[in-house]
Amino acid sequence: MTTVGPKVSCVFVCHDGAGRVLLARRSAGARDEPGTWDCGAGALEFGETFEAAVAREVHEEYGVRPLGIEQIGVRNVLRGDPVDSHWVAVVFAVRVAPDGVTIGEPHKFDALDWFAPDALPEPLHSQCGETLGLFGAGARTRPDRAARG
Repeated sequence: MTTVGPKVSCVFVCHDGAGRVLLARRSAGARDEPGTWDCGAGALEFGETFEAAVAREVHEEYGVRPLGIEQIGVRNVLRGDPVDSHWVAVVFAVRVAPDGVTIGEPHKFDALDWFAPDALPEPLHSQCGETLGLFGAGARTRPDRAARG
């Protein structure tokens, strides 16, 4: 008998500490919702801390090392009807240096850009809005908090 359970994902909103957020446009080769703009994320590996997973994924996806990492929430993500995808998303605000950012996984992303929270691109990935909502309730309003991470 095969047991199916939720997977754990570390979702991150990269920001510059001055109010802008970094979003990536999902390419044709992305796992789902190509052409949409999204925050970063990656699966937690066995034996890995949340912070190590976030640091690894930020470097893989954007080519930079975090300057600060702050956990800002947790989401239970159920997709499909009936549910065919279940993730526990641990969400982080991650401060990065804007000048070093580059597309590290061109098979997943075809564009990166910085946006003010009140001027986001469209279309957003179906899960991005709720994640940015957590960021808006925490680190974005107090950028100095994420810088201490």
